[in-house]
Amino acid sequence: MQRKILVAALVLLLCMALVGACTKPAQKPAEPAKPAEEPKEFNVGFIYVGPVGDAGWTWAHDQGRQYLEKNVPGVKTYFVESVPEGADCEREIRRLVEQSNCKVVFTTSFGFMDGTLNVAKEYPDRVFMHCSGYKMDKNMGNYFGRMYQPRYLSGIVAGKMTKSNKIGYVAAFSIPEVVRGINAFTLGVRSVNPKATVKVVWTNTWYDPAKEKEAAKSLLAVGCDVIAQHQDTPGPQQAAQEAGKYGVGYNSDMSSFAPKAHLTAPVWNWGPYYVRVVKAVMDGTWKPEAYWGGMADGIVDLAPFGPMVPDDVKKLVEDKKQEIISGKWDVFWGPIKDQSGKVRVAEGQKMTDQEMLSFDWFVEGVEGTIK
Repeated sequence: MQRKILVAALVLLLCMALVGACTKPAQKPAEPAKPAEEPKEFNVGFIYVGPVGDAGWTWAHDQGRQYLEKNVPGVKTYFVESVPEGADCEREIRRLVEQSNCKVVFTTSFGFMDGTLNVAKEYPDRVFMHCSGYKMDKNMGNYFGRMYQPRYLSGIVAGKMTKSNKIGYVAAFSIPEVVRGINAFTLGVRSVNPKATVKVVWTNTWYDPAKEKEAAKSLLAVGCDVIAQHQDTPGPQQAAQEAGKYGVGYNSDMSSFAPKAHLTAPVWNWGPYYVRVVKAVMDGTWKPEAYWGGMADGIVDLAPFGPMVPDDVKKLVEDKKQEIISGKWDVFWGPIKDQSGKVRVAEGQKMTDQEMLSFDWFVEGVEGTIK
């Protein structure tokens, strides 16, 4: 009996050992995968001189803001529209820094320059970028585009399309930026039509649809059959359409507002530049700069032509555009005369950036005075 019990015990132990050998140890439950870390929020602010719905200057900047937010993960943008130039802009810039915690602030009108500089000195740990000005600091740069290049091209179109040889230009303020644009446009006009003149009317506004439309009407009343502009509204183009004449827009493609008048328009594309600046600040490589990009950079361009523009005119424009992009030629290369007929830029010479940025005289062919 004892032997049977001993054998049975040995068999039981052997079976238990076999079962244990065939049984896998319990597995520890897998830990859930950690979600990818969300990028930290990086706030960027914009100060606008007009409403985002102006269809012009401010609208173009706001398109750039939206492009920035869509193309840089973690970026959140804030904007303040219709900010008067002067002391008001300082208050709004501070608000973006203090209340919205903006690390970068873009101020988008010439008259914001001094206010931007003042606030930049107060917040040395933030970055400020001012559009169309010239002042800088350790944490403040400036930026603009060589809009005079597509302005010249639009002048070629106007010079070819006018029948009266009288072209009107509704102009904002008599600052170098606007004077430079008028000159470039006029040089383009007269490169294909030396008999044509460009008559300037000043409004002393950036955004006043009614006043700017009335200014265009005054030019149409004296025989102008093409209306160009340096304004932020489509008002001048609408006046041209109502009179059965042509128009050249500015800032954005304004064809939807005056489809029967719209020849083309010099336009802005701010988005890629805003992305470049903000990425540089985020990765610590940003340095203050005075950026002035041209058609080769894509920051400025020409809007699509209206259906009334002939193919031979389009080819003239395209050929000259490629010369500009390649660097073989640019707008303010001599010879260039002023209104009195005096040679200001000799043949074979070209204006420096500083000379172009401080324009205070009109080229030959402009009818008007700088106030």
